[in-house]
Amino acid sequence: MRDHGMRRPLLAAVVMGLAACGPAAAEPVRYEMDPEHTYPSFEGDHLGGLSVWRGKFNHSRGHVILDREAETGTVHVTVDLTSVDFGHEEMNAHATGPEFFDVARYPEAVYQGTLTDFENGAPTRIEGELNLHGVTRPLDLEINSFKCMPHPMLGRELCGADAEGSFDRSEFGLDVGKDFGFDMNVKLRVQVEALKAAD
Repeated sequence: MRDHGMRRPLLAAVVMGLAACGPAAAEPVRYEMDPEHTYPSFEGDHLGGLSVWRGKFNHSRGHVILDREAETGTVHVTVDLTSVDFGHEEMNAHATGPEFFDVARYPEAVYQGTLTDFENGAPTRIEGELNLHGVTRPLDLEINSFKCMPHPMLGRELCGADAEGSFDRSEFGLDVGKDFGFDMNVKLRVQVEALKAAD
């Protein structure tokens, strides 16, 4: 007479063993940002609605950690504030001087956050914080587009995104112009491309 009570645990052990020998679970992948294709840009008010000043930072670096299967990931970006570029030399000098960014004391800004709200394997939001001018405050970004593809020359996976958000610059101690009626709200937009790290 067969002992069905013994067969059930044995069968369960075999199934678990086969599962363990199957494909390994996906792991987080690191992507290094391409500084030649990553440019944080911004726009801010001039004289209470008279015009809008726009600029960008020419030098930044960072990385993204992405796990599509788990729908998780992180972002870390460091921006060189000395590279601010309004397309106007006098404005650049003023922005990097002691009245504004004060790059002698605060040469870099750092943004770090968590990728969230995934749709079809792609994140649509970053919940993060910005360290600027010695102050750290929450700053979330909406991801308008996100795409990954093989790099046409290097073969490794390349991911790109466009994200945007806004913040009150006076909360970071950057309140120059407030007494003249300047709107302290700054719109931030980031175009980024990041290449999968070499094995």
